[in-house]
Amino acid sequence: METLRINMRRKWWIAGLLYAFAVWNITEAQIRYTIPEEQNEGTVVGNIAKDLDLKLSEVFERKLRIAVESGKQYFGVDLTKGELVVQERIDRENLCGQSATCILTLEAIAENPLQLFRFEIEIQDINDNSPVFQNKESTLNIAESTVPGARFRLESAQDPDVGSNSLRTYTLSKNEHFALDVKIAKDGSRVPELVLEKSLDREKQSIVSLTLTALDGGKPARSGTTKISVRVLDTNDNAPVFEKPQYDEQITENTAPGVVVLTVRAIDLDEGANKEMSYSFGPHTPDTLSSLFSVDPATGELKVKNKIDYETDRSFDFDIVARDKGNPPMEGVCSVHLDILDMNDNAPEIILKSSPSPVREDAPGGTVVALISAKDLDKAEATDASLFTVTLHTGEVRTKRSVVEQDDSSQRLLIEIKDNGEPVQSTTVTVDILIEGRLS
Repeated sequence: METLRINMRRKWWIAGLLYAFAVWNITEAQIRYTIPEEQNEGTVVGNIAKDLDLKLSEVFERKLRIAVESGKQYFGVDLTKGELVVQERIDRENLCGQSATCILTLEAIAENPLQLFRFEIEIQDINDNSPVFQNKESTLNIAESTVPGARFRLESAQDPDVGSNSLRTYTLSKNEHFALDVKIAKDGSRVPELVLEKSLDREKQSIVSLTLTALDGGKPARSGTTKISVRVLDTNDNAPVFEKPQYDEQITENTAPGVVVLTVRAIDLDEGANKEMSYSFGPHTPDTLSSLFSVDPATGELKVKNKIDYETDRSFDFDIVARDKGNPPMEGVCSVHLDILDMNDNAPEIILKSSPSPVREDAPGGTVVALISAKDLDKAEATDASLFTVTLHTGEVRTKRSVVEQDDSSQRLLIEIKDNGEPVQSTTVTVDILIEGRLS
């Protein structure tokens, strides 16, 4: 019994469907409406009753409505006026993407009798989107050695609008190093390129800040921007420069090893390894100098290495080189003049220029009995100051008076020679003198 009922229902459903097809009247009307996107709700698209050749009373009585297939009821019918109106704001870019045309094919349905009308609505683009860069900020690394004419491709902006409202051109903020060139790609898109017009110098400007602006063709035009930081990479184009070109210093002889005589310092305007440097003697430094002094490669300190002797070397003139670690390296040179100051580290040197002569008893006072010579002869004294004297500047040993009987026949003079240094240095010499008897 239940099976019979189901079969009966199925027959009635099929019969009803066949009747619907029989009375369904599909009209392909050549109707197209055109409206801009983003229209407010209630905006009138057109008088659909008039365009479908329906009386206003029929619109209401036959319940004219717009079929919905996409799930969104963009349009509806004002049954009192027979007008097609906007029921929901339309975003052309969401609906049709960047297609050149955006056409909706819609269906209007009327009942009693059932009738279907097809018509089209073209959605026109408005300039409701600005060009957009994916990155609001970006960094471009360019070596300062890059030659003018070099090109660097930049990020393109995207604009979902179409036609005249789409992306049209780019502009670059004013600067002294770069220009902008816009190329047309095979797909018709516009590609911005940065062109180096003037050489970069990292030491003058390490960062070049630019603003790239994308403009569409709308009226008024809309725009989008991105910030570009050009980081100028260092090239080893600066040699070390010494703070002073002539270092001039004095040092006393016998200065202890390890003492810092002076410190040289150079400055390099590059960065990284191109700035790091080491110090050394110049290529023509004599072995004598390098045996007495050393240069600290890291600090530029000139240190005493071995004993310095004023009597051997009175001054030194030499070069110190600062060499950076770039590839290839660059170097700077400074000249050093070093005066050696004397210390009183040598005793007077005595030379007996003539053998002592015997002194006769009848020799008058002032008789020369010996002649000595001394380097650094600042002061000379005899131990027997009553009979003999030493002339300070000539080195002559003379009798001060006549010989008397009480004087010993053999005289020994101890002559001490002192200089005036600090500390005082002295040397002694012994001179033996015989006193002979008078002639008969």
